Amino acid sequence: TTLNADGKLVTSGGRVLSTTSIATDLQVAIQQAYTANQTISFEGRQFRSDIGQKAINYLNAAAKSSSAVSYSESGVDIERGDAVVDGIAPLAKATNRSGCVSDLGGFGALFDTKAAGFKDPILVSGTDGVGTKLKIAQEINLHDDIGIDLVAMCVNDVLVQGAEPLFFLDYFATGRIHVDVATKVIGGIAKGCKNSGCALIGGETAEMPGMYRDGEYDLAGFAVGAVERDQMLPKNIKPGDVLLALSSSGVHSNGYSLVRYLVEKKSGLVNPNGSVYDLPAPFAPGKTLGQALLTPTKLYVLSCLAAIRAGGVNGLAHITGGGITENLPRVLPDGMHATVKLNSWTLPPVFQWLNDIGKMEQLELLRTFNCGIGMVLIVDADKVQSITNILQAQNETVFNIGTITASTDNSKSKVIYQ
Repeated sequence: TTLNADGKLVTSGGRVLSTTSIATDLQVAIQQAYTANQTISFEGRQFRSDIGQKAINYLNAAAKSSSAVSYSESGVDIERGDAVVDGIAPLAKATNRSGCVSDLGGFGALFDTKAAGFKDPILVSGTDGVGTKLKIAQEINLHDDIGIDLVAMCVNDVLVQGAEPLFFLDYFATGRIHVDVATKVIGGIAKGCKNSGCALIGGETAEMPGMYRDGEYDLAGFAVGAVERDQMLPKNIKPGDVLLALSSSGVHSNGYSLVRYLVEKKSGLVNPNGSVYDLPAPFAPGKTLGQALLTPTKLYVLSCLAAIRAGGVNGLAHITGGGITENLPRVLPDGMHATVKLNSWTLPPVFQWLNDIGKMEQLELLRTFNCGIGMVLIVDADKVQSITNILQAQNETVFNIGTITASTDNSKSKVIYQ
């Protein structure tokens, strides 16, 4: 590039000028340089249009990489869920029984009723939860047996139809998966299944931040059983049938909203160093209040199936929310009443203590809590002793609490207390 004879700038070609622009943003600096280029004019002028583009592409890629998110950033950690599955797989496998034809982890679980020994089965399903008993377990970090409650609430219901529980599925939902907690809870579920003779064949562990606080979880269970078509219960319930009651292990899994209200608001108990549930239980020497109230719901499957198979059992009632008052009539035909003798068993200490705090009317107590009775069998009068013997051989405490009576007007079934 040089001046010609007329003093004009001329060039022989090639790169003759560099345009420089300075700005706080690269894109702005490039645009300013292009604007400056428009002021330069000579014959054959041309300039590049891709200056800085490599740098722009690099910065855009870096920005995209830094803004990319993963599922774990939202609070859902798939690896934690996988760790739970790895921990519970051997526990679930230990519950396998005849009829199981699939392993844990598939999209669906399979069960063969024929392989389980059924010829003409009717399937019986039941679903339930544990309710606010979970709040106590979470408050004192005691999770080992709460899964037993879940199983018991479901399989005891299925049992009422005369069905043998075959398999169980669970739903565990939480704000953040804590592998040790989830493994303990589901380990309890496996224990409950094992002690009921049913298989834990599947389930769901759901991590839902925003739905639950960290440390909170909820449970739901699903049980399926089977009974031969000609053996379904209830059947042939008639006046004179006897009510054999099986003792409960405690409050079981119903009424805990009231239990917690009484303990936390009415008992006068205060623990300045922690939870009130860590204090000694006034009704259970050697246990804390939390330990006593978390006594798992009793499983009645094996003992009641033995009684049913012996013959003479016409119906069962699982005493859950609503107590004897609401649950016993559910299995009675219209025109039949259950006459219950209140002096035929003693109110257990936990209910005496709750009643002392709440000063509840007797009928209110009976329609809220199980009051020491977890299952009632309705049996033929001439089978009372033999069935009692079978139940006692299964370590059940049995009370003869009354009889079935006929109403005079075919009215809706109810409980009559004496």
